[in-house]
Amino acid sequence: MIKVGMLSFWHVHAGDYAKLANEHPDTVIAGIWDEDAERGRREAEARHVPYYETLEQLLQQEDIAGVIVDTPTDAHHDVMLKAAAAGKHIFTEKVIAPTLKEANAIVEAVNKAGVSLTVSLPRLYDGYTLAIQQVLQEDWLGKLTHARVRMAHNGAVANWLPEHFYNLKETHGGAMIDLGCHPMYLTRLILGEPAAVSTQYGYMTGREVEDNAISILSYADGAIGVVETGFVTPNSPFTIEIHGMSGSLMYGFQDADKLYVRSTVHEDGSMVAIPVEANAPNAFDQWVQSIQTGVKTADNVTMAIELTRLMEASNRSAAEQRAVKLSELQT
Repeated sequence: MIKVGMLSFWHVHAGDYAKLANEHPDTVIAGIWDEDAERGRREAEARHVPYYETLEQLLQQEDIAGVIVDTPTDAHHDVMLKAAAAGKHIFTEKVIAPTLKEANAIVEAVNKAGVSLTVSLPRLYDGYTLAIQQVLQEDWLGKLTHARVRMAHNGAVANWLPEHFYNLKETHGGAMIDLGCHPMYLTRLILGEPAAVSTQYGYMTGREVEDNAISILSYADGAIGVVETGFVTPNSPFTIEIHGMSGSLMYGFQDADKLYVRSTVHEDGSMVAIPVEANAPNAFDQWVQSIQTGVKTADNVTMAIELTRLMEASNRSAAEQRAVKLSELQT
């Protein structure tokens, strides 16, 4: 049994990861630390596990092999460096860090310590993503010209997001870095690494962070990626559309369990429904397997680094009102 420490319940999904840890047959929560002591003690009491007053005290527990990091985003760098130095395996919520330089430092520390790092990028492992990758491998769409992924909810208008999610210092951003991360890494998966990012943020509810956002990824070959997100849309479906010189793919516009392709490779040019595949093992399961086998989740970490790169570029683009080349970012 792998004993796991919870490092903070700041993130809105921390409870979900605690549930995963307690329900997985090979893991159990064995201790909690939180930068908010009252919240941490409450969570520890509810789970009947020890609460540690300091991060260092939890990291000193030799029987705790791994930690789930759900601290504020601005604390990721410091907390994960300390966890790696203590020899703890790390599972964390996206993004891995606010900047590429910090993310690279975390990965370097993890590799030096020989521990496993896995980042929650859940939609990479959903069945529709696997089906889309198969369509692209079959080359039904030809040379890709455009991809658009939209994901939004009503957290800022229905007020179900915790108030600290609007604290710019802690979050380093709002809708884009928290929710837009999903369409961002999917667009990166579909089109590859862009040359530059152009981003616009909207502040419709007057918070300190954006609640309405769009990023346009530009590519040297002329392809364009569009990432849309927001906290102010109650009925926006999660949608993916991909266009190429030979065809188009749509997901989320019709039946939820199918994606649709129209391509010149089909003789009559008709719309073809592609069943969505079963999900791949989720990121938490991959992390546990990595701890057990010693095989790192290298593809996951690579995508997490790329996500951080794109989020840093988006924040800079919105702040400076210009396109930001990825080559500008410090490594």
